[in-house]
Amino acid sequence: TPAGSLDDRIQDAKADVIRLNRDLMVLEEELLFPANTQVAIFVSMDVGKMFLLDSVRVKLDGKDVAGYLGNLKSGTHELAAFFTGKGPHERDYKRGATIKIEKGADPKYIELQIKDSTGKLQPEFEVKVWQ
Repeated sequence: TPAGSLDDRIQDAKADVIRLNRDLMVLEEELLFPANTQVAIFVSMDVGKMFLLDSVRVKLDGKDVAGYLGNLKSGTHELAAFFTGKGPHERDYKRGATIKIEKGADPKYIELQIKDSTGKLQPEFEVKVWQ
């Protein structure tokens, strides 16, 4: 029926728009964050009763990082992460972790790990650089 074919055309047009938007987002990301300068920061949590996260604050070379994807020139950089939340016995808990990272031509992926240390009965915070 003519109405059916119109619906089909509308659905095809919607699918084309969705594909075009996705392609534009990928292109924009490649333009804004070229692979040779790209740095991505992830937060991973493996905690049970030791820590309840409120916030993570990240500084790169002494400046606050606004997003978790950005550009970084080649060379040595210092990354500091500050974790705030509730520790054992509902106490306010603040900890920091700092690492020096080498940025080369490849994208850099940095993981901020929060995990329980059952031996110490408190959370552990670690910064891990993925190659």
